[in-house]
Amino acid sequence: MISNKKKTISVLDYGMGNLWSVKSALEFLGSKVRIIDSPTQVLDSKTLIIPGVGSFNQAMKNLKKKKIDLSIKKLSQNKKIKILGICLGMQLLGSESTEVKKTIGLNLINKKISKIKPKGELKVPHIGFNEVYFDKKTKNKIFAGFSKESDFYFVHSFSMKFDKQDKSNSNLGFTLYGEKFISLYAKDNIFGMQFHPEKSQSNGLKILNNFINLC
Repeated sequence: MISNKKKTISVLDYGMGNLWSVKSALEFLGSKVRIIDSPTQVLDSKTLIIPGVGSFNQAMKNLKKKKIDLSIKKLSQNKKIKILGICLGMQLLGSESTEVKKTIGLNLINKKISKIKPKGELKVPHIGFNEVYFDKKTKNKIFAGFSKESDFYFVHSFSMKFDKQDKSNSNLGFTLYGEKFISLYAKDNIFGMQFHPEKSQSNGLKILNNFINLC
């Protein structure tokens, strides 16, 4: 499973948590990792991962305070550089969220984020292992080696809404939790995982390794 390419991956620290578990997983897979927290460091990145846990609104405030939001947008224009958002990080790549109040995101993914509305006895937040169903028709290498569905670990109350009218082949994975939401996104150099690969045991390491090998 371990990547045979020694790559340096930048993990963004913007004050919203879970950096070290991501760092540990990447290092286990053979990558060099640097924790960064400035616009200059973002622009100097060859691969960027945006992790995160917490409030979308506060996260955007943190990014804008240091003008890191502008550097991420500029970096994204270089299609050779891969950007991955994990959990809150994926949501920040979206267009807007209704958490706390309507807040504009980085808009690298043209999709909105809203609170999960489960049915029956399902509770919010959505916590625990759940299935991600892969769209195998797109043949994206991000889920190389996986079957049609596999389990990953989730902790979240908001999600990126699934749009069945979207024909862009970017909704590569979805999950059902009372409603259908996007749990894996990939288009050009932009990737998003609503689940936590660093907490998803062997499946998480496998999908992170696939991402590394795409970089």
